[in-house]
Amino acid sequence: MAPVPPALPPLLPALIGMTGLQALVALALFAPGVLAPRMGIDPAGLGLFTTTGFAVGMAASLCGGVLAGRLGSFRVASFCAVAVAAAMLFATLGSGAAALLAAGIAIGLACGPETPASATILGRLVREADRPMVFSVRQTGNQIGAMAGSLVLPVLAAVTDPRAGYVAIAALALACVPVFERLRPAYDPLTRSAAAGFGLGAAMRLLRDDAALRRMALAAFPYSASQLTLNGFFVVFAVTELGLGHVPAGLALAAGQAGGLAGRLGWGVVASRWMAPRRLVALLGLGMAAASVLLGLAGAALPFPLLAVTTFLFGLTASGWNGVFLAEIARLAPLGRIGEATGAVMVGGFAGLIAGPILLVAVAALSDLATGYVVVGLLAALAGLSLLGDKR
Repeated sequence: MAPVPPALPPLLPALIGMTGLQALVALALFAPGVLAPRMGIDPAGLGLFTTTGFAVGMAASLCGGVLAGRLGSFRVASFCAVAVAAAMLFATLGSGAAALLAAGIAIGLACGPETPASATILGRLVREADRPMVFSVRQTGNQIGAMAGSLVLPVLAAVTDPRAGYVAIAALALACVPVFERLRPAYDPLTRSAAAGFGLGAAMRLLRDDAALRRMALAAFPYSASQLTLNGFFVVFAVTELGLGHVPAGLALAAGQAGGLAGRLGWGVVASRWMAPRRLVALLGLGMAAASVLLGLAGAALPFPLLAVTTFLFGLTASGWNGVFLAEIARLAPLGRIGEATGAVMVGGFAGLIAGPILLVAVAALSDLATGYVVVGLLAALAGLSLLGDKR
Protein backbone atom coordinates (compact mmCIF):
# COMPACT_ATOMS: atom_id res chain seq x y z
CA MET A 1 0.00 0.00 0.00
CA ALA A 2 1.36 3.41 -0.96
CA PRO A 3 2.13 5.69 1.97
CA VAL A 4 -0.45 8.39 2.71
CA PRO A 5 1.07 11.83 2.11
CA PRO A 6 1.12 14.07 5.18
CA ALA A 7 -1.75 16.50 5.54
CA LEU A 8 -1.03 20.03 4.44
CA PRO A 9 -1.31 22.84 6.99
CA PRO A 10 -4.43 25.03 6.69
CA LEU A 11 -4.62 27.58 3.91
CA LEU A 12 -6.20 30.42 5.91
CA PRO A 13 -3.25 31.42 8.16
CA ALA A 14 -0.92 31.50 5.16
CA LEU A 15 -3.42 33.53 3.15
CA ILE A 16 -3.91 36.02 5.99
CA GLY A 17 -0.16 36.30 6.56
CA MET A 18 0.69 36.90 2.93
CA THR A 19 -2.22 39.33 2.47
CA GLY A 20 -0.96 41.25 5.50
CA LEU A 21 2.54 41.33 4.04
CA GLN A 22 1.29 42.86 0.82
CA ALA A 23 -0.78 45.42 2.74
CA LEU A 24 2.32 46.44 4.67
CA VAL A 25 4.46 46.77 1.53
CA ALA A 26 1.74 48.75 -0.29
CA LEU A 27 1.30 51.10 2.67
CA ALA A 28 5.02 51.88 2.61
CA LEU A 29 5.33 51.99 -1.16
CA PHE A 30 2.62 54.59 -1.65
CA ALA A 31 3.33 56.64 1.49
CA PRO A 32 5.74 59.13 -0.19
CA GLY A 33 3.21 59.82 -2.95
CA VAL A 34 0.45 60.49 -0.42
CA LEU A 35 2.70 62.65 1.78
CA ALA A 36 4.39 64.45 -1.13
CA PRO A 37 2.52 67.77 -0.78
CA ARG A 38 3.39 68.01 2.93
CA MET A 39 6.94 66.71 2.60
CA GLY A 40 7.81 68.98 -0.34
CA ILE A 41 8.44 66.08 -2.71
CA ASP A 42 8.01 67.18 -6.34
CA PRO A 43 7.13 64.81 -9.21
CA ALA A 44 10.81 64.36 -10.07
CA GLY A 45 11.65 63.35 -6.49
CA LEU A 46 8.68 61.02 -6.39
CA GLY A 47 9.82 59.55 -9.70
CA LEU A 48 13.29 58.95 -8.24
CA PHE A 49 11.82 57.01 -5.31
CA THR A 50 9.47 54.89 -7.38
CA THR A 51 11.91 54.26 -10.22
CA THR A 52 14.65 53.19 -7.82
CA GLY A 53 12.25 51.04 -5.82
CA PHE A 54 10.88 49.25 -8.83
CA ALA A 55 14.30 48.81 -10.47
CA VAL A 56 15.57 47.08 -7.34
CA GLY A 57 12.23 45.27 -7.05
CA MET A 58 12.53 43.91 -10.58
CA ALA A 59 15.81 42.19 -9.76
CA ALA A 60 14.52 41.09 -6.36
CA SER A 61 11.35 39.66 -7.95
CA LEU A 62 13.41 37.37 -10.14
CA CYS A 63 15.21 36.18 -7.00
CA GLY A 64 12.02 35.92 -4.93
CA GLY A 65 10.85 32.51 -6.08
CA VAL A 66 14.35 31.09 -5.78
CA LEU A 67 14.70 32.50 -2.26
CA ALA A 68 11.33 31.06 -1.24
CA GLY A 69 12.50 27.69 -2.48
CA ARG A 70 15.71 27.88 -0.51
CA LEU A 71 14.74 29.79 2.64
CA GLY A 72 10.96 29.39 2.83
CA SER A 73 8.16 31.84 2.04
CA PHE A 74 7.69 33.21 5.55
CA ARG A 75 11.41 33.72 6.11
CA VAL A 76 11.32 35.84 2.96
CA ALA A 77 8.28 37.65 4.42
CA SER A 78 10.30 38.54 7.53
CA PHE A 79 13.08 39.90 5.36
CA CYS A 80 10.55 42.03 3.44
CA ALA A 81 9.14 43.48 6.67
CA VAL A 82 12.62 44.52 7.85
CA ALA A 83 13.25 46.14 4.46
CA VAL A 84 9.98 48.11 4.80
CA ALA A 85 11.08 49.43 8.18
CA ALA A 86 14.44 50.50 6.75
CA ALA A 87 12.75 52.26 3.80
CA MET A 88 10.47 54.28 6.06
CA LEU A 89 13.32 55.31 8.35
CA PHE A 90 15.31 56.51 5.34
CA ALA A 91 12.22 58.44 4.16
CA THR A 92 12.08 60.38 7.43
CA LEU A 93 15.37 62.05 6.46
CA GLY A 94 13.50 64.40 4.13
CA SER A 95 12.74 65.13 0.49
CA GLY A 96 16.34 65.21 -0.75
CA ALA A 97 17.61 62.91 -3.45
CA ALA A 98 19.85 60.88 -1.13
CA ALA A 99 17.03 60.07 1.29
CA LEU A 100 14.61 59.15 -1.49
CA LEU A 101 17.24 57.04 -3.24
CA ALA A 102 18.02 55.08 -0.06
CA ALA A 103 14.31 54.63 0.69
CA GLY A 104 13.72 53.43 -2.87
CA ILE A 105 16.46 50.82 -2.66
CA ALA A 106 15.08 49.48 0.62
CA ILE A 107 11.45 49.36 -0.55
CA GLY A 108 12.56 47.54 -3.70
CA LEU A 109 14.05 44.80 -1.54
CA ALA A 110 10.60 44.45 0.05
CA CYS A 111 8.23 44.72 -2.92
CA GLY A 112 10.25 42.46 -5.24
CA PRO A 113 10.29 39.12 -3.39
CA GLU A 114 6.89 39.28 -1.68
CA THR A 115 4.71 38.28 -4.65
CA PRO A 116 6.78 35.25 -5.77
CA ALA A 117 7.12 34.12 -2.13
CA SER A 118 3.37 34.27 -1.57
CA ALA A 119 2.62 32.59 -4.91
CA THR A 120 4.96 29.75 -3.96
CA ILE A 121 3.22 28.88 -0.70
CA LEU A 122 -0.36 29.62 -1.77
CA GLY A 123 0.09 27.69 -5.00
CA ARG A 124 1.24 24.73 -2.90
CA LEU A 125 -1.82 24.86 -0.64
CA VAL A 126 -4.78 25.81 -2.86
CA ARG A 127 -6.88 23.62 -5.16
CA GLU A 128 -6.65 24.57 -8.82
CA ALA A 129 -10.38 25.38 -9.02
CA ASP A 130 -10.03 27.85 -6.13
CA ARG A 131 -6.84 29.47 -7.37
CA PRO A 132 -8.32 32.61 -9.04
CA MET A 133 -10.33 33.46 -5.94
CA VAL A 134 -7.55 32.76 -3.44
CA PHE A 135 -4.97 34.73 -5.42
CA SER A 136 -7.46 37.58 -5.81
CA VAL A 137 -8.11 37.65 -2.07
CA ARG A 138 -4.38 37.76 -1.42
CA GLN A 139 -3.98 40.68 -3.81
CA THR A 140 -6.49 42.74 -1.81
CA GLY A 141 -3.59 43.41 0.54
CA ASN A 142 -2.40 46.04 -1.92
CA GLN A 143 -5.71 47.86 -1.70
CA ILE A 144 -5.99 47.50 2.07
CA GLY A 145 -2.58 49.09 2.54
CA ALA A 146 -3.11 51.79 -0.07
CA MET A 147 -6.58 52.72 1.26
CA ALA A 148 -5.27 52.93 4.80
CA GLY A 149 -2.49 55.23 3.67
CA SER A 150 -4.79 57.40 1.55
CA LEU A 151 -7.19 57.96 4.45
CA VAL A 152 -4.87 58.12 7.46
CA LEU A 153 -1.61 59.64 6.25
CA PRO A 154 -3.01 63.00 4.98
CA VAL A 155 -4.89 63.52 8.25
CA LEU A 156 -1.86 62.52 10.31
CA ALA A 157 0.32 64.89 8.29
CA ALA A 158 -2.16 67.72 8.84
CA VAL A 159 -2.21 67.41 12.64
CA THR A 160 1.44 66.53 13.30
CA ASP A 161 4.81 66.18 11.60
CA PRO A 162 4.29 64.25 8.31
CA ARG A 163 7.32 62.12 9.16
CA ALA A 164 5.24 60.55 11.93
CA GLY A 165 3.48 58.52 9.23
CA TYR A 166 6.77 56.99 8.15
CA VAL A 167 7.70 56.15 11.75
CA ALA A 168 4.32 54.48 12.36
CA ILE A 169 4.72 52.30 9.26
CA ALA A 170 8.24 51.29 10.33
CA ALA A 171 6.97 50.27 13.77
CA LEU A 172 4.16 48.23 12.22
CA ALA A 173 6.64 46.47 9.93
CA LEU A 174 8.86 45.45 12.82
CA ALA A 175 5.82 44.17 14.73
CA CYS A 176 5.02 41.84 11.80
CA VAL A 177 8.36 40.02 11.95
CA PRO A 178 7.55 37.82 14.99
CA VAL A 179 4.17 36.97 13.41
CA PHE A 180 5.84 35.72 10.23
CA GLU A 181 8.46 33.83 12.20
CA ARG A 182 5.75 32.04 14.17
CA LEU A 183 4.13 30.82 10.95
CA ARG A 184 7.44 29.75 9.45
CA PRO A 185 7.85 26.25 11.02
CA ALA A 186 4.50 25.03 9.68
CA TYR A 187 4.74 26.43 6.15
CA ASP A 188 8.33 26.98 5.07
CA PRO A 189 9.20 23.24 4.79
CA LEU A 190 6.58 23.05 2.00
CA THR A 191 8.46 25.52 -0.17
CA ARG A 192 12.10 25.04 0.72
CA SER A 193 12.49 22.20 -1.78
CA ALA A 194 10.36 23.79 -4.49
CA ALA A 195 13.25 25.45 -6.29
CA ALA A 196 16.02 22.90 -5.85
CA GLY A 197 18.42 23.38 -8.72
CA PHE A 198 16.29 26.15 -10.23
CA GLY A 199 18.33 29.34 -10.37
CA LEU A 200 18.03 32.73 -12.02
CA GLY A 201 19.26 31.56 -15.40
CA ALA A 202 16.58 28.88 -15.53
CA ALA A 203 13.95 31.45 -14.57
CA MET A 204 14.88 33.63 -17.51
CA ARG A 205 14.97 30.64 -19.86
CA LEU A 206 11.47 29.74 -18.69
CA LEU A 207 10.25 33.16 -19.80
CA ARG A 208 12.20 32.99 -23.05
CA ASP A 209 10.93 29.55 -24.05
CA ASP A 210 7.25 29.84 -23.07
CA ALA A 211 5.31 32.11 -25.43
CA ALA A 212 2.23 32.34 -23.19
CA LEU A 213 4.24 33.42 -20.16
CA ARG A 214 6.17 35.86 -22.32
CA ARG A 215 2.92 37.47 -23.51
CA MET A 216 1.82 37.82 -19.91
CA ALA A 217 5.10 39.53 -19.06
CA LEU A 218 4.66 41.98 -21.93
CA ALA A 219 1.10 42.79 -20.86
CA ALA A 220 2.24 43.34 -17.28
CA PHE A 221 4.31 46.30 -18.49
CA PRO A 222 1.50 48.78 -19.35
CA TYR A 223 -0.89 47.29 -16.79
CA SER A 224 1.56 48.02 -14.00
CA ALA A 225 2.27 51.47 -15.38
CA SER A 226 -1.47 52.21 -15.36
CA GLN A 227 -1.75 51.05 -11.78
CA LEU A 228 1.10 53.36 -10.80
CA THR A 229 -0.50 56.40 -12.41
CA LEU A 230 -3.39 55.92 -10.00
CA ASN A 231 -1.65 54.78 -6.83
CA GLY A 232 1.59 56.70 -7.00
CA PHE A 233 0.79 59.97 -8.78
CA PHE A 234 -2.91 60.72 -8.42
CA VAL A 235 -2.63 62.87 -5.27
CA VAL A 236 0.03 65.07 -6.90
CA PHE A 237 -2.02 65.20 -10.12
CA ALA A 238 -5.23 66.09 -8.27
CA VAL A 239 -3.61 68.83 -6.17
CA THR A 240 -1.49 70.46 -8.90
CA GLU A 241 -3.69 70.07 -11.99
CA LEU A 242 -7.24 69.33 -10.83
CA GLY A 243 -7.26 71.96 -8.08
CA LEU A 244 -8.22 69.69 -5.19
CA GLY A 245 -7.05 70.11 -1.61
CA HIS A 246 -4.79 67.48 -0.09
CA VAL A 247 -7.49 65.75 1.97
CA PRO A 248 -10.12 65.65 -0.87
CA ALA A 249 -7.41 64.32 -3.18
CA GLY A 250 -6.73 61.58 -0.65
CA LEU A 251 -10.45 60.79 -0.49
CA ALA A 252 -10.65 60.53 -4.28
CA LEU A 253 -7.65 58.22 -4.27
CA ALA A 254 -9.30 56.16 -1.53
CA ALA A 255 -12.29 55.73 -3.86
CA GLY A 256 -9.89 54.34 -6.45
CA GLN A 257 -8.42 51.99 -3.88
CA ALA A 258 -11.91 50.87 -2.91
CA GLY A 259 -12.53 50.09 -6.58
CA GLY A 260 -9.34 48.04 -6.64
CA LEU A 261 -10.44 46.14 -3.57
CA ALA A 262 -13.84 45.41 -5.12
CA GLY A 263 -12.19 44.46 -8.38
CA ARG A 264 -9.70 42.04 -6.89
CA LEU A 265 -12.48 40.19 -5.11
CA GLY A 266 -15.09 40.53 -7.82
CA TRP A 267 -12.86 39.59 -10.73
CA GLY A 268 -11.76 36.52 -8.78
CA VAL A 269 -15.39 35.39 -8.65
CA VAL A 270 -15.87 36.14 -12.35
CA ALA A 271 -12.75 34.17 -13.32
CA SER A 272 -13.77 31.24 -11.12
CA ARG A 273 -17.32 30.94 -12.45
CA TRP A 274 -18.04 32.72 -15.71
CA MET A 275 -15.01 33.70 -17.75
CA ALA A 276 -11.56 32.33 -18.51
CA PRO A 277 -8.93 34.33 -16.62
CA ARG A 278 -6.89 35.02 -19.76
CA ARG A 279 -9.89 36.67 -21.47
CA LEU A 280 -10.79 38.64 -18.36
CA VAL A 281 -7.23 39.93 -18.05
CA ALA A 282 -7.44 41.18 -21.65
CA LEU A 283 -10.76 42.98 -21.09
CA LEU A 284 -9.47 44.62 -17.93
CA GLY A 285 -6.72 46.23 -20.01
CA LEU A 286 -9.36 47.89 -22.18
CA GLY A 287 -11.27 49.02 -19.08
CA MET A 288 -8.28 50.63 -17.41
CA ALA A 289 -7.42 52.35 -20.68
CA ALA A 290 -10.88 53.92 -20.91
CA ALA A 291 -10.76 55.17 -17.30
CA SER A 292 -7.23 56.57 -17.64
CA VAL A 293 -8.04 58.45 -20.85
CA LEU A 294 -11.24 59.85 -19.34
CA LEU A 295 -9.39 61.05 -16.26
CA GLY A 296 -6.69 62.69 -18.35
CA LEU A 297 -9.04 64.39 -20.82
CA ALA A 298 -11.94 65.36 -18.57
CA GLY A 299 -10.74 65.08 -14.97
CA ALA A 300 -10.50 68.85 -14.41
CA ALA A 301 -14.09 69.34 -15.59
CA LEU A 302 -15.63 66.61 -13.43
CA PRO A 303 -17.42 67.56 -10.19
CA PHE A 304 -15.98 65.74 -7.20
CA PRO A 305 -18.66 62.98 -7.03
CA LEU A 306 -18.08 62.09 -10.70
CA LEU A 307 -14.33 62.31 -10.21
CA ALA A 308 -14.61 59.84 -7.35
CA VAL A 309 -16.69 57.51 -9.53
CA THR A 310 -14.04 57.76 -12.25
CA THR A 311 -11.22 56.92 -9.85
CA PHE A 312 -13.34 54.04 -8.51
CA LEU A 313 -13.71 52.62 -12.03
CA PHE A 314 -10.02 53.23 -12.68
CA GLY A 315 -9.15 51.30 -9.53
CA LEU A 316 -11.65 48.56 -10.40
CA THR A 317 -9.60 47.77 -13.49
CA ALA A 318 -6.06 49.17 -13.08
CA SER A 319 -5.77 47.93 -9.49
CA GLY A 320 -8.10 44.96 -9.83
CA TRP A 321 -6.30 42.87 -12.44
CA ASN A 322 -3.48 41.45 -10.33
CA GLY A 323 -5.14 38.49 -8.62
CA VAL A 324 -6.61 37.00 -11.79
CA PHE A 325 -3.33 37.72 -13.59
CA LEU A 326 -1.28 35.85 -10.97
CA ALA A 327 -3.71 32.94 -10.99
CA GLU A 328 -3.23 32.66 -14.75
CA ILE A 329 0.55 32.64 -14.31
CA ALA A 330 0.14 29.82 -11.79
CA ARG A 331 -1.95 27.87 -14.33
CA LEU A 332 0.66 28.32 -17.04
CA ALA A 333 3.69 27.62 -14.84
CA PRO A 334 5.53 24.27 -14.95
CA LEU A 335 4.77 21.93 -12.09
CA GLY A 336 6.46 23.04 -8.87
CA ARG A 337 7.72 26.29 -10.36
CA ILE A 338 4.90 28.76 -9.66
CA GLY A 339 7.11 31.07 -7.63
CA GLU A 340 9.87 31.13 -10.22
CA ALA A 341 7.41 31.69 -13.10
CA THR A 342 5.73 34.48 -11.14
CA GLY A 343 9.04 36.18 -10.46
CA ALA A 344 10.08 35.92 -14.10
CA VAL A 345 6.79 37.25 -15.48
CA MET A 346 6.67 40.09 -12.97
CA VAL A 347 9.95 41.38 -14.36
CA GLY A 348 7.70 42.82 -17.06
CA GLY A 349 5.46 44.35 -14.42
CA PHE A 350 8.36 45.97 -12.64
CA ALA A 351 9.69 47.24 -15.95
CA GLY A 352 6.34 49.00 -16.38
CA LEU A 353 6.56 50.41 -12.88
CA ILE A 354 10.02 51.75 -13.69
CA ALA A 355 9.02 53.21 -17.05
CA GLY A 356 5.75 54.65 -15.70
CA PRO A 357 7.31 57.38 -13.54
CA ILE A 358 9.87 58.21 -16.24
CA LEU A 359 7.12 58.50 -18.84
CA LEU A 360 4.86 60.61 -16.62
CA VAL A 361 7.63 62.99 -15.59
CA ALA A 362 8.81 63.33 -19.20
CA VAL A 363 5.30 64.01 -20.51
CA ALA A 364 4.63 66.46 -17.66
CA ALA A 365 7.81 68.35 -18.59
CA LEU A 366 6.61 68.65 -22.19
CA SER A 367 2.88 69.08 -21.48
CA ASP A 368 1.20 68.01 -18.23
CA LEU A 369 0.38 64.94 -16.13
CA ALA A 370 -3.09 64.74 -17.71
CA THR A 371 -1.49 63.95 -21.06
CA GLY A 372 0.58 61.27 -19.33
CA TYR A 373 -2.62 59.57 -18.18
CA VAL A 374 -3.84 59.48 -21.78
CA VAL A 375 -0.57 58.03 -23.10
CA VAL A 376 -0.40 55.28 -20.48
CA GLY A 377 -4.06 54.44 -21.10
CA LEU A 378 -3.45 53.93 -24.80
CA LEU A 379 -0.57 51.55 -24.05
CA ALA A 380 -2.86 49.50 -21.77
CA ALA A 381 -5.45 49.31 -24.56
CA LEU A 382 -2.85 47.88 -26.94
CA ALA A 383 -1.86 45.24 -24.36
CA GLY A 384 -5.48 44.25 -23.76
CA LEU A 385 -6.10 43.83 -27.46
CA SER A 386 -2.99 41.69 -27.86
CA LEU A 387 -4.16 39.28 -25.13
CA LEU A 388 -7.59 38.82 -26.69
CA GLY A 389 -6.01 36.60 -29.35
CA ASP A 390 -4.20 34.32 -26.85
CA LYS A 391 -5.83 30.87 -26.97
CA ARG A 392 -3.65 28.81 -24.61
